Amino acid sequence: MKKLVVSALCSIVLLTGALAGCNAFQKEENTTVELAEVTRSIFYAPLYVAMEQGFFEEENLNIELTTTWGGDKTMTSLLSDGADVALVGAETSIYVNAQEPAEPIINFAMLTQTDGTFLMAKEETDSFSWEDLEGTTFLGQRKGGMPQMTGEYVLKQHDIDPAADLNLIQNIDFANIANAYASGTGEYVQLFEPQATLFEQEGLGQIVASFGEESGALPYTVFMAKEGFINGDEDTALRFTRAIYKAQQWIYDASPEDIASTISPYFDDTPEEVIADSAVRYRDQESYAQTPVLPEEAWDNLQNIMEEAGELPEPSDYDEFVNTELAEKVMED
Repeated sequence: MKKLVVSALCSIVLLTGALAGCNAFQKEENTTVELAEVTRSIFYAPLYVAMEQGFFEEENLNIELTTTWGGDKTMTSLLSDGADVALVGAETSIYVNAQEPAEPIINFAMLTQTDGTFLMAKEETDSFSWEDLEGTTFLGQRKGGMPQMTGEYVLKQHDIDPAADLNLIQNIDFANIANAYASGTGEYVQLFEPQATLFEQEGLGQIVASFGEESGALPYTVFMAKEGFINGDEDTALRFTRAIYKAQQWIYDASPEDIASTISPYFDDTPEEVIADSAVRYRDQESYAQTPVLPEEAWDNLQNIMEEAGELPEPSDYDEFVNTELAEKVMED
């Protein structure tokens, strides 16, 4: 009888262990995350690092990346469940949340913490001054976008009235700004990398200032999701944030060559040396966030710039629309 009882107990133990093992295996299965990025940019290098260095894979996440080409399209994809997570400027969440959607949009991991544009002058100079822009034609970014708001904010900080002190052009599509400048429009232009470095190498101008350095810390590009995704699948959001944090640490330790070779598959038409120079320029001015935490001071600075531009629909509460718990947790692990 004892042998039968012992045998039965052993069977139960083995079965329980097998079930536990099965449950553990189920937890290790890959989770697919649909991710929409607003554009393809070296500015977003840590994201591509996380994908190419296997940091998402280590977290058992399968990332399906789509480039949606524009803030409106990115947010539409997120709101319509075409994407689980969006990588886009934090200002877009403020616009959407002001319209009181069915589910609030929550910012949960910051990727870039400064503006990503540079001021390029057509004429080379050894002694640039912001006063040099007065009376010139300045080819800026699309009105209402974060680059334009930041650009005008910086000009005002240097006592330049964008409406009165220069000829400000803002009616050219983002994709055509570089071509317009190369074709002769404007003495100055506001450009992202790698276009700024490419133009400098081609002798089409000189980078004379950084809007990122001038405007201070901003939640310029952030991973965001519907509140239901954060609350309903916190484990996935946590693993996603951990992978991004690993990439942020990696990019600040890696050589320029390693960064370029890692993310070059995402930029087929850009030479690796240009990728390296662009990425290091962003890293040197700490445009890449070093942690996923979105600080309240950066959130407030964003709203100040939006208000100065007349684009802030209403004050957006940091505690309501920013979740730092996930980022803080992965940093503690």
